Amino acid sequence: MLRLTVNGRDHDLDVDPDTPLLYVLRDDLALNGARYGCGLGQCGACTVAVEGRPVLSCVTPVSVLAGRSILTLEGLGTPEQPGTIQRAFVAEQAAQCGYCIPGMIVRAHALLVQNPDPSDAEIRRSLNLNLCRCGTHLRILAAVHRAARETRGAASEDDRS
Repeated sequence: MLRLTVNGRDHDLDVDPDTPLLYVLRDDLALNGARYGCGLGQCGACTVAVEGRPVLSCVTPVSVLAGRSILTLEGLGTPEQPGTIQRAFVAEQAAQCGYCIPGMIVRAHALLVQNPDPSDAEIRRSLNLNLCRCGTHLRILAAVHRAARETRGAASEDDRS
């Protein structure tokens, strides 16, 4: 039995410890935000955050994640109440086919937690491991900047209260 904490909830799972996290998320927990892209950790479609750091879930065995906090796209918001970064991607129309977007969003969220005001170069460097063939790169940059502004604005309002 293995216990995983995903999106703030504990899950006791009877899975092979060598199973990649991606399969456990999708098959056992019905969390389908992380996508299967290449299966080799080269495209970023499967990106999740583990304790705030982006991780390629297709090549990460669940055994190394016991006791660590895992965040998936679903943990950032819902279709009815999307989180800041999700709203920014929608507002900037940053998705074309959308296949890479969940991994991009999770990686962008992790960046903004570490650096609330990233430059274009820092965003590009952070998202470099996530491949997008549709060509929405400029819109993705705009979405990350929008989310950063909104997050900083919300933080400023909290400071004033």
